[in-house]
Amino acid sequence: MSEPSKVIHVRNVGQEITEGDLHQLVQPFGSVTKLVMLRTKNQALLQMQDLASAISLVDYFANSQPSVRGRNVYMQFSSHQELTTDQNQGRKSEGDEEPNRILLVSIHNVLYPMTAEVLNQVFSPYGFVEKIVTFQKSAGFQALIQFQTRQSATSAMSALHVCINVNYWNILTELQVNYNNDRSSLDMEIQGVCMGPMVPVAQMGNSAAMAASAGGLPPGVSGMNDRCTVIVSNLNPDRIDEDKLFNLFSLYGNIVRIKLLRSKPDHALVEMSDGFQAELAVHFLKGAMLFGKRLEVNYSKYSNITPSSETRDFQNSNLNRFNRNSGKYYRYCCSPTKMIHLSSLPEDITEDEIVDLLEEHGPLLNTKLFEANGKKQALVLFENEEQATEALVCKHATPISGSIVRISFSQSHNT
Repeated sequence: MSEPSKVIHVRNVGQEITEGDLHQLVQPFGSVTKLVMLRTKNQALLQMQDLASAISLVDYFANSQPSVRGRNVYMQFSSHQELTTDQNQGRKSEGDEEPNRILLVSIHNVLYPMTAEVLNQVFSPYGFVEKIVTFQKSAGFQALIQFQTRQSATSAMSALHVCINVNYWNILTELQVNYNNDRSSLDMEIQGVCMGPMVPVAQMGNSAAMAASAGGLPPGVSGMNDRCTVIVSNLNPDRIDEDKLFNLFSLYGNIVRIKLLRSKPDHALVEMSDGFQAELAVHFLKGAMLFGKRLEVNYSKYSNITPSSETRDFQNSNLNRFNRNSGKYYRYCCSPTKMIHLSSLPEDITEDEIVDLLEEHGPLLNTKLFEANGKKQALVLFENEEQATEALVCKHATPISGSIVRISFSQSHNT
C-alpha cells in the first residue's frame, strides 16, 4: 500500500461520473485543490487541501463503500505526493481562458434528450440567453450558449463548471443564425458547417423538470407528468402523521397540502407544487420501507386537495426545501439510502449529541462531523435504508440549541 499522500487515486470512475460528482463525494473531508479525470482508464486523481483531509477520507471509505451514480468507486493513496501541470494533460486552467459571452457546453452519457429549452432553463438564471445551438459530436452532446454579456457567461461558468463541462468558446463573438423556412427550427452555420438545430429563446417554455440537473433526468423519469397529487398507501397508521409525510415528500418538491384519509387510516394524499415534483416522489419512494411497511406511491385521480378542516396546508411553510436554490435539491433527489446528511447544525454540537439524537432509530455504523462553507454538517450511516428513513422523517426540522436541523439522504453511500 502506498504511503499517505494528499493525492487520492480513484478507480472504477465510469464515463457517467463527472468532476462535480467526485467533488460532492469528498466535500465532507475538505477542499479539493486539483482534480484530473483519466477517462481512458476509468480513473481519477484528486488532491486534497492537506494530508490530514486525505487520511480522513481514505480511512472513512475503507469501512464504508463509496458509490457514485450507482457505481462503486475505490479509493487509495496515490504514489504521487503532488499533482503537477503535466498530469493535468496540458489543459488550460480557468484563469488562462479569456472570458467570452459564448460558452461551449459538453455533456457525456445524456440520460434524457437535451434540448435548447432545457439548456435555457439551466443557464438563464445567470443572465439573458440570446441564442442556443445544440449539436452532436464524437465527444458527445455539445451546445453553444450565447449570453447578452460576458459577465453573465462568467457567472454561469463559475457556478456550473463543477456540474458539467463548460468552457469559454473564443472562435466567434457572435453566433450567426440563418432561418430555414422549410422547418420550424432554425439552423446555425459556423464557417459554412451546419452544426445542428437551434430554437429561439422566445419560443422556449418553462422546463423546471429538466432544469433539475445539467446531466438530464433520472432513468425512468419522463418529466412530462402533469398530475400534482399522489396517493400513499400501506402506511403505518399508528406512527404516521402529516409532519412525517411532509419531511419525506419535501425531499422531492414543495408540498402544498397533505390529507390523511380517515376512512382508510393507512392512506394519505400529498399535493406537490407541480407534476414533475410529484413524478420524482412516485419514482423514488414507490416501495420504500417506513415503520415496518412497504409504501405504495401512485398518482391520485384528484388533481388537488380541497382545503378543509381535515387537511394540513404547507404551501407557505419555510421548511419547503425548493423555495431557494431548487437546482441543488433536484440534483440531490434519490431513493432512500442508508446514509443521511445533517445540516444547519449548531456550531458547538458534538458527535455524541448526534448519536443521542438518532440512535433510537437504529444502530449507527458511522458518524462523521465536519464543516463545509463555514457551517457544521454531519454524515450518519445506518444499517439499512428503513432506519435512515425513519430517522429522517422523525428528526428533520428538529430544533437544537436555536438551530433547525435539516436532514436529507446522502448519495455518498449507495449499495
